[in-house]
Amino acid sequence: MTATDPRTTTIPMTGHRITDPDLFSWIQEIGALTQPDQIYVCDGSQEEYERFAAELVEAGTFIKLNETKRPGSYLARSEPSDVARVESRTFIASEKEIDAGPTNNWAEPTALREELRGVFAGAMRGRTMYVVPFSMGPVGGPISRVGVELTDSPYVVASMRIMTRMGAAALEQIDRGADWVPAVHSVGYPLVQADGASRPDVAWPCSDTKYIVQFPETREIWSYGSGYGGNALLGKKCYALRIASVLGRDEGWMAEHMLVLKITGPDERVYHLAAAFPSACGKTNLAMLRPTIPGWKVETIGDDIAWMRPGDDGRLYAINPEAGFFGVAPGTGETTNPTAIAALDRDVIFTNVALTDDGDVWWEGLTDEVPAHLTDWQGNDWTPDAGRPAAHPNSRFTVRADQAPSIAPEWEDLGGVPIDVILFGGRRATNVPLVAESYDWEHGVFIGATVSSEQTAAAEGAVGALRRDPFAMLPFCGYNMADYWGHWLEMGEKLGDKAPRIFQVNWFRKGSDGTYLWPGFGENSRVLEWALRRVNGEVGAVDAATGRLPRTEDLNLEGLEVTESELAELFAIDPASWSAEADLTEEYFGQFGSRLPDAMTDQLAQLRERLAN
Repeated sequence: MTATDPRTTTIPMTGHRITDPDLFSWIQEIGALTQPDQIYVCDGSQEEYERFAAELVEAGTFIKLNETKRPGSYLARSEPSDVARVESRTFIASEKEIDAGPTNNWAEPTALREELRGVFAGAMRGRTMYVVPFSMGPVGGPISRVGVELTDSPYVVASMRIMTRMGAAALEQIDRGADWVPAVHSVGYPLVQADGASRPDVAWPCSDTKYIVQFPETREIWSYGSGYGGNALLGKKCYALRIASVLGRDEGWMAEHMLVLKITGPDERVYHLAAAFPSACGKTNLAMLRPTIPGWKVETIGDDIAWMRPGDDGRLYAINPEAGFFGVAPGTGETTNPTAIAALDRDVIFTNVALTDDGDVWWEGLTDEVPAHLTDWQGNDWTPDAGRPAAHPNSRFTVRADQAPSIAPEWEDLGGVPIDVILFGGRRATNVPLVAESYDWEHGVFIGATVSSEQTAAAEGAVGALRRDPFAMLPFCGYNMADYWGHWLEMGEKLGDKAPRIFQVNWFRKGSDGTYLWPGFGENSRVLEWALRRVNGEVGAVDAATGRLPRTEDLNLEGLEVTESELAELFAIDPASWSAEADLTEEYFGQFGSRLPDAMTDQLAQLRERLAN
């Protein structure tokens, strides 16, 4: 409908009709608090998206790119103060502080609600409040869930249409009784002040005051002050991981920061693999891997998040709850990730990349040749001698997943795909072998719990120090991390002998001269081949302190220029270094106190015992 909803007594409400009474009441409640000029309920149609895009161009938020070079695509430039997730202002407002745990920012929920009501009061004056119904996962699937985001940002609406299944179909799920997660967002830049004074809008409205809050018990999300992706697209990290991890714990499933691949072998046997990697560890490249070994084919199910639930046959099934890719642009190029580049040829929202003189986009790593002149991400002239990046290091592209040529036909299967293998990886120059299989599920959970990367710059901390990122979930787990490990252990008991096999990989080990020992990228398919052959029972392994390692003859190294000494170094395990690392792990575990599962202490003791023998 386009006429004003007659049930609205104070704020005009147009767009798709809301029939669920609880949803309608909540929208009115938030409208009364935030005081927008009008409320619009999104239907998710292409016509609606194009209308929003045109309005964003007129407002100066979007720059229309060259229609010949990049049809249907736009560039947005944020404020320099609003370019990334704000972890210091991200809170888990659980009823008890211990339930948030030592790795989260906890805030007392009653007091924080009062704070939030204060900043949200009148926050949308002079603006439209958009009602964005969305499904995480294929609509109506057994693993999928729905939510509704209220926002005053049309940039968020346009992005949510790409990143989720947004619109009328999600509302239909609510009408049928589906549980839904309420999410409230404001950029915190009202156009009418409390005293009635008006101010003009800006291209990228935001506020210096920021909150990104998850209430795990009531499944609510409140976000204020930022227009940037992970803070404002509330279906992504806020729902898909922080809230969904709590839902998974309570309901017996898993919400994970994992890519999902479909891999087909030379014999046409199909496998599915999920993998967790901290940032800057090659996750996107793996999600769109092009194998270098003959006969193997890799297709993408998801690049960032997996929701996994035991199926009727007892195996673990995964879906990609997202509909799009929200990828980091710098470093993504024709040589490093041609599949991703192919996905970006049309219908993309770029944020904080550079603009070429002919109306296209560019960022560091896109091409080997650097353009002679650009307009940088802040709208300033740029040349190669400018002494600063042309694109922001965290600049992004937002694009539908099915535009990637690697997308698997099954990526939207309602029931998901069965997972055969789980990979954990970090960026380690030392200690961690190229690949190792866990001894069992408990050992695999221990590996996931101790995933870390070595600091590479003084700005991050002491160079070489370990930056822990368990399960790549450090910023995203919605409850106590030790309890999360406990949930993984419980899931392993439930899955039993049908649980996926768990492996640890490390593409980044360096030799004594500081150079990488493994070529990485497409060659990583050789490591995946060994892991999948282990699943089949086709190849053996050598027991070592940190797990089961490949026998040299079982790794496919044909055509690869890796010397015997480099190969030995790739798999070398130094007991003294590992013993020191075990001491650091014990210290790390100590912060979780009595919440730490006994299995983690047992696994650490077993590691030390293997190192001693």
